[in-house]
Amino acid sequence: MTKELISTSALPLMEDFYTVQGEGAFQGSAAYFIRLGGCDVGCVWCDVKESWDASAHPMVEINDMVSRASSSRTKIVVVTGGEPLMYDLTGLTRTIREQGLRAHIETSGAYPMSGEWDWVCFSPKKFKAPHPSVFEQADELKVVVYHKSDIEWAAGFVSRLRPSCQLFLQPEWSKHDEVLPLIIDFVKENPQWQVSLQIHKYMNIP
Repeated sequence: MTKELISTSALPLMEDFYTVQGEGAFQGSAAYFIRLGGCDVGCVWCDVKESWDASAHPMVEINDMVSRASSSRTKIVVVTGGEPLMYDLTGLTRTIREQGLRAHIETSGAYPMSGEWDWVCFSPKKFKAPHPSVFEQADELKVVVYHKSDIEWAAGFVSRLRPSCQLFLQPEWSKHDEVLPLIIDFVKENPQWQVSLQIHKYMNIP
């Protein structure tokens, strides 16, 4: 699946829903999520593997997605996946912002940036190297820690990011008890970093 094969007026939609952002810089804020289908990054611990096959999800008009988002009370629309940058998101972000909403993205950075964003959450994965264009636009680096070595791997990205980029380490849910103490120790030694927790899972919401 490539950008050239995807219409910019419609995108494969796995789900869209209104909830509370559970992770990272906007944790605890109301947000409308648009989860696009399609991903070839292949994280072994991914909790939305049903998103990987884009053909399993209906093509939905951008205007319809954004109309539903604008009917919510929030001003934040988070585009996620899957891996949303598999597609040209110029039309989607333009439509979101025309409605007076903030366009946020959560991406592994495996594909070049497209679209105009108010916030870019860059969450790189070892399974597929990030594209250089993502580093210069990232507002937030959020690395999921599955193994102890992931912490050192995450630190290696900092020199390529803007000084204003916020830095987060997040324990992978199934390894929470094992890796959270390591993350806490690292953050105490490196206070430019912060801990991100998946609070939506504690609250049992999407």
